[in-house]
Amino acid sequence: MLRKKILVGLLVTFSWAINMPAVIAQSLLPFTLELDQKQLEETGLSLAEEAVQLARFQQLPMALGRAQLSTQLAPNRYQTWALLGSLYIQNEELDAGIVALQKAQALAPQEAEILFVLGRAHFQQNDFVKAIANLEKGLKIKPEAPNALFDLGNAYYKQASYDRAIAQYEKAIALDKNIWPAINNIGLVKYEMGDRAGAIKKWRESLAIDKEAAEPLLALAVALYIQGDREEALLLGESALRMDVRYGEIEYLEDNLWGEKLIKDTQLFFAEPMIRKILS
Repeated sequence: MLRKKILVGLLVTFSWAINMPAVIAQSLLPFTLELDQKQLEETGLSLAEEAVQLARFQQLPMALGRAQLSTQLAPNRYQTWALLGSLYIQNEELDAGIVALQKAQALAPQEAEILFVLGRAHFQQNDFVKAIANLEKGLKIKPEAPNALFDLGNAYYKQASYDRAIAQYEKAIALDKNIWPAINNIGLVKYEMGDRAGAIKKWRESLAIDKEAAEPLLALAVALYIQGDREEALLLGESALRMDVRYGEIEYLEDNLWGEKLIKDTQLFFAEPMIRKILS
């Protein structure tokens, strides 16, 4: 599994930060220019807050427009650049998003969330070295961040550093025992390592947390099918695909970090007449 919705945490973080009262010029300060600059900055932060609200309602083009203007009016506030960067990435404009986030990071080097989103952006560009560097830097500032540890595990997994990947997933689980995607991904890693029994165990653990999770259910079905438990496998596979038919597409599975061995076995499973009928 790959979590692609990177904006949620940022919306909470930056909404809180943006709503902090702006510092108004002292009442006796005679310099109109400085007062105007303060007012412009306030306006920029208000636009950023509007962008947050629009993004929450999936109004991305309008949110981007306000976020872009907010950086012009409040260029020295990291919140505006961080928000703009996260919106660009949500809109799959990764290069522009990374540039904006780097400006935010320069203004607020101790803001771990910015580093986490930079890491995810580099991951989406398949630059796993930079992804790991940013995620690890952020985790030094904020070590108890299960989602970032999950992302770091994914980056190590894509580099075939399987033991390191599992270690990060386990840290995430230690912080949040209900983070079933991390448990699920340990199963993905173990399957690629040739530990089918270990993978099956992890997928059952994931389903114990969320019985409506289609991904571990389908993965479990494939693993059981390969080891010869055909009847149970077909029933589980049918249930998984009726829950979420997207998992019937190989490209979607690859996007969700299914490895070569599991994909190969899934293709055999999808060739079963009963499964083929569901997919058609």
